[in-house]
Amino acid sequence: MADGQPTAGTANHRTEAHPSAQQNMTPFDNIYDQPDPRAYFRVLGEFDYQTPQHAQRIFRRLVDTYPATTGSSGPITVLDICCSYGINAALLNHDLTLNDLYAHYVSPAVATLTTAQLIEYDRAFYAAHRRPDPIPVIGLDAARNAIDYATAVGLLDAGFAENLETAPPSQDFRRAARHARLITITGGASFLSPRTFQAILTGTDAPAWVAAFVLRTGSYQPIADGLARHGLITETAASTFPQRRFTSTEEQQYAIEEVTALGAEPRGKETAGYFHTALHLSRPAADIAARPLSVLRPPTRPLRPQRGG
Repeated sequence: MADGQPTAGTANHRTEAHPSAQQNMTPFDNIYDQPDPRAYFRVLGEFDYQTPQHAQRIFRRLVDTYPATTGSSGPITVLDICCSYGINAALLNHDLTLNDLYAHYVSPAVATLTTAQLIEYDRAFYAAHRRPDPIPVIGLDAARNAIDYATAVGLLDAGFAENLETAPPSQDFRRAARHARLITITGGASFLSPRTFQAILTGTDAPAWVAAFVLRTGSYQPIADGLARHGLITETAASTFPQRRFTSTEEQQYAIEEVTALGAEPRGKETAGYFHTALHLSRPAADIAARPLSVLRPPTRPLRPQRGG
């Protein structure tokens, strides 16, 4: 689908949360809610997970262009859904790359630290790399330990361990998210439905943009349809982004079959050994007319190879 072309279709498309995804993809469930992110980086680094690195330059561009496009003033607040340990916030607000974070969290210097010691160590680490123009970031994730770490280290201005798929948002979350202008997702879309976005968008005091990196093995259409009910039209970038290497030939075959079934082309992408994501950007029609996605995206910059696994 070309840059600037809104997604089309109906909600009867298969979603990324299709049961076959849970059966055929390696879940990595044991790394997402640890007291700190060392296991997360150790495990995912072996498979060259790289979505946050691709996303951070695009998110920063969106933050920079939101005021001029919408005619608004004042600081932009980002709401990161499925924020995990605050990785998107770390990259957005610090002069660091994802590979820097991999090196940091697997280094001998942090290997024997307790979580409490690591939190203190990381406060100093991130303070030393803080950008002069930090962007307020609110984090939302069902994983309590991950949220607690990200807020303790100072990566999130506010963090909420809530699941809006199963319960309404707390009053504290509603207050914090009220001023969100950019909603971001780089993982976990398979666990989301329009319900989460309904709970958020009914509480914002101005239209928010939604930028989501979603695996090509599932359809984003049900969420795009839900966003359209809030006046947000979804564009999908023409190019795709490597997510991580496959863990097995079975996982690769599953991805190729799912991508093909959804009408996309896996050659040179999933056939080359990596899951790929698509970037979906949802905004009011007037904002799209003013600055279509094709002119918002910065030039693609390859991520330097991570170690093998």
